[in-house]
Amino acid sequence: GRHEVWSWKTASKESLCLMWQKVKVQLMLSMSFLTALFWYCRRLYSFLAQLLKRWSNYLQRQLIRNLSVLPEVDLLGYSAREWKGETKQAKQMREAYEELFRSCHIKYLRQVRRDNYSVVRAVLFQIFSQGIPFPSWMKERDILKLPEKLLYSQGCNWIQQYSFGPERYTGPNAFGKLRKCMEALKTNWAEISATRDYEARGSMCNTLFSDESKEYKLYEAIKFIMLYEVVEAYEQIKSRDEPVHNLFSLLFARDSSSDPLSFMMNHLNSIGDSICLDQVELFLLGYLLEVKIRVYRLHRFNTEEFQVNYPDEYRREWNEISLLTEDDRYYHIPLFRT
Repeated sequence: GRHEVWSWKTASKESLCLMWQKVKVQLMLSMSFLTALFWYCRRLYSFLAQLLKRWSNYLQRQLIRNLSVLPEVDLLGYSAREWKGETKQAKQMREAYEELFRSCHIKYLRQVRRDNYSVVRAVLFQIFSQGIPFPSWMKERDILKLPEKLLYSQGCNWIQQYSFGPERYTGPNAFGKLRKCMEALKTNWAEISATRDYEARGSMCNTLFSDESKEYKLYEAIKFIMLYEVVEAYEQIKSRDEPVHNLFSLLFARDSSSDPLSFMMNHLNSIGDSICLDQVELFLLGYLLEVKIRVYRLHRFNTEEFQVNYPDEYRREWNEISLLTEDDRYYHIPLFRT
């Protein structure tokens, strides 16, 4: 009996050892597999993370390369880089920048692409980035109908000669293109101004102002609104229905813009192509968008024209935006810090 019990215990022990050896082999294989899988996942995660980082950096470089309004830079650092040397002009410019830094609390600036849309871009970018809403007259009137009203209601068939910046002639297609420009302005303005989060609004602006085809439509819409308001003022002056702002008297006093057609042909059509807005048109831009545009004109440093407001007569409730120019042609955006 003892021999049978011993044999049973021995057989059980050997059976358990044999089972353990099999389980042990399976466990070792499983652990090896899991270790290999973990190592592979780590390598895959590391590879994907590096790939994502490179793609993100590439997109950021592309975005910055295409941005028409660059990220902020130090004001005095920019001045030192741009105006080296000891010429009279370089010294005056550096002094003007130092005055902005010291007295006006302007610490940074955002460079704006140097083309013939520069001033319109700088103004519209600030309106969008600050979340400034539509001007009051634009809330009461559907701007999408302005091209139709000008062409059909007021009989201005000559708007077929309207030029879209470098695109000098469009003919019968002008009406359709103007309608698309007005739609782009209304849609983007409404969407961005409705965004309350500052960073989200800034991101939307950076995306919009890195796409030439989209942003140029905005500028052409602004140009057309200027033309429309000039036509309205001209008709009021002829009919003597009601007084108009004195800036229109200044505009029509020029030989080159004595009526809406000459204003379009000699001024508006070239904006974005060969010229920028001049002083009278900057007054008109601020008046139409209902913003006080304060311009720091560095080439007029130490004169009464160093700081100028466009328009010079504005309502207290209007929002204020600021521009900085060295030559009255190209404009940058100054940033204030207290």
